[in-house]
Amino acid sequence: MSLKGKRILLGVTGSIAAYKSAFLVRLLIKAGAEVQIVATASAFEFITPLTLATLSKKPVLSEFQKDNTGAWNNHVELGLWADLMIVAPATANTLGKFSGGLCDNLLEAVYLSARCPVMLAPAMDLDMYQHSSVQDSMRKLISYGNHILEAQSGELASGLSGQGRMMEPEDILIEIESFFSKSKDFQGKKVLVTLGPTQEALDPVRFISNHSSGKMGLAIAESFFKRGAEVHLIAGPIKTEIPSKFTTVNVSTAEEMLKSAQSKHSAMDICVFSAAVADYRPAEVADQKIKKSDSDLSISLTKNPDIAQTLGKKKSQKQIHVGFALETENEKKNAKQKLTKKNFDLVVLNSLQDKGAGFQGDTNKVTIFHRSGEQIESELLSKSQVAELILDQIKNVPVWI
Repeated sequence: MSLKGKRILLGVTGSIAAYKSAFLVRLLIKAGAEVQIVATASAFEFITPLTLATLSKKPVLSEFQKDNTGAWNNHVELGLWADLMIVAPATANTLGKFSGGLCDNLLEAVYLSARCPVMLAPAMDLDMYQHSSVQDSMRKLISYGNHILEAQSGELASGLSGQGRMMEPEDILIEIESFFSKSKDFQGKKVLVTLGPTQEALDPVRFISNHSSGKMGLAIAESFFKRGAEVHLIAGPIKTEIPSKFTTVNVSTAEEMLKSAQSKHSAMDICVFSAAVADYRPAEVADQKIKKSDSDLSISLTKNPDIAQTLGKKKSQKQIHVGFALETENEKKNAKQKLTKKNFDLVVLNSLQDKGAGFQGDTNKVTIFHRSGEQIESELLSKSQVAELILDQIKNVPVWI
């Protein structure tokens, strides 16, 4: 895709990954974009302004004041000028300041003034990336509507290996091209996403549940929102804070999730059933905590309602239903059976046999089955990339509305 006519603000911060910014500028210019670079002072410890200015064909901006005459770099005008702002690399320091609304340099002032979408490509060592404060910063930034281009895994400058590498410039270009080509293709659509686990009470302090984190469902919701949809979530208990931009109903049990889904279903154009709903619940819930004894304990279980199957029976010809299958054996056979059994248009299979896929992680590897028989297999990708792939396949459903 050509980026001709697109105006992109590129923020560069003080990371060893700043050398990749030069490659990114070159790719953006080659694609036809107009690029204005705003750098922090510490960025120049890793890459020279001459290199960046030569590649972008514009002076690199770093200070508020241009000279001693009072001329200045207007952060408000810069924030209004851009079609997209991307900070690559984004250090832990910059992410923390952005999330806290701090403003002590030109780049931070431009960020706070920007009315365009903002992409952030973190780069840091693996322990820094996983630190709770950094993760909190990224969650806040996502809730503000920013797009996080998740760090990739590999060898790091420290000599350690793990997640923390800035996304490669070629992959960032793909994300940017995808943003401009798909930015509003779900405009006007109402989407329901179920996500997370359910918790089925055994007594006042114990419950039956599973390891679902809700990350895949949140990534799908984020992609729909980014591409123009009105997103409604029904979320089981998850640790991640859910952005306020989504209309969210929080539930605990399968029955609560079904009731909420039934109340919304008829108004939805697309329903994505990504929640890991407990198949069974205790037949009886004790009023008091069950005390430990010397004898074994037997628990009688009763079957929970199948939310996707129940709503699949009410699905209209103009609605699209997408289901998930997490399997450990006969994966493809079991997944494809759900297309008919639950009236799905697509089924997304992930297997616990695939390293890096399944619950809790930030990556996934999936196979998508269409009712038509078409089958799409992915490599190991970030969950945000998997979400984009799923949305692209929804657009290929024959009954696309």
